[in-house]
Amino acid sequence: MERALYGPGGFFLRPEGPAGHFRTSVHASPLFAGAVARLLVRSAEELGADEVAFVDVGAGRGELLTGVLAAVPPGLRVRPYGVERAARPEGLDPRITWTGRLPDGERGLLFANEWLDNVPVEVAQVDEAGAVRYVEVDGAGRERLGGVVAGPDAEWLERWWPLREPGARAEIGRPRDAAWAAAVASLAAGTAVAVDYAHLSAARPLFGTLTGFRAGREVPPVPDGTCDLTAHVALDACGAAGAAVAGPGRPGAGPSAPEPVTQREALRALGVSGERPSLALASTDPVGYVRALASAGEAAELTAPGGLGDFLWLVQRVG
Repeated sequence: MERALYGPGGFFLRPEGPAGHFRTSVHASPLFAGAVARLLVRSAEELGADEVAFVDVGAGRGELLTGVLAAVPPGLRVRPYGVERAARPEGLDPRITWTGRLPDGERGLLFANEWLDNVPVEVAQVDEAGAVRYVEVDGAGRERLGGVVAGPDAEWLERWWPLREPGARAEIGRPRDAAWAAAVASLAAGTAVAVDYAHLSAARPLFGTLTGFRAGREVPPVPDGTCDLTAHVALDACGAAGAAVAGPGRPGAGPSAPEPVTQREALRALGVSGERPSLALASTDPVGYVRALASAGEAAELTAPGGLGDFLWLVQRVG
């Protein structure tokens, strides 16, 4: 998975970038960047600062960074970072620092939209005898069961995703927990947000979620570099890992992990409602009505049940 996504010729290093294959909230509407900009303003207000960092983790080709910088109100100075393995896109705003590593010690907002689902993980499956084994795969996507899962991986499964029935599968989320904990720990103070396809312990999928995407279509997850390899995130486990590093030694931060909320709830709290404009506006301001109607349609897509609205947001305060 690591090699297929990020190795030489890997999927996320291809020239067309993620937007050439699938549509995220960032690509769906500028309303999403506007909501994130409002969240950045709130973070600045909480910090009592007129200059803050905005760290976009898994920045793609800089689409969210560009939208947020355009939406930030005058008077707030922003230090923008794009954290991404792909090369810096041509024509990107020169204010943006493009880097392969998390900046350390910044104060502000760290935002990771559809990043954790592409952090590579191992897959486990219960065999007919009841043993939990690693799933091995070759370059053509053919699978077989390998060695028995033991040690920290087995401990993670027992705590976060117990497997009991033959054929049951899970993605072992330890690498994602570690990645998110490192992201949270990189902030000196502010807010860290992860937005992703996700599930919680009360409703883990029986057979896991590993799949592939290419050119807008779901395809078998063949690790040959031609398609996205993605699996939903055990976001409560990530939250616990983030809380562990945000708490000790961080004044004002607590050790308990916050409960993730749906994107529908999060965006509505940031002013994206999807409500249709009043028909009375059509007679007094026809152009304004058409614009408001288009905006409502975009907001509805971002908050739709069964679609983007079901994404989960994990919001963790630091310092």
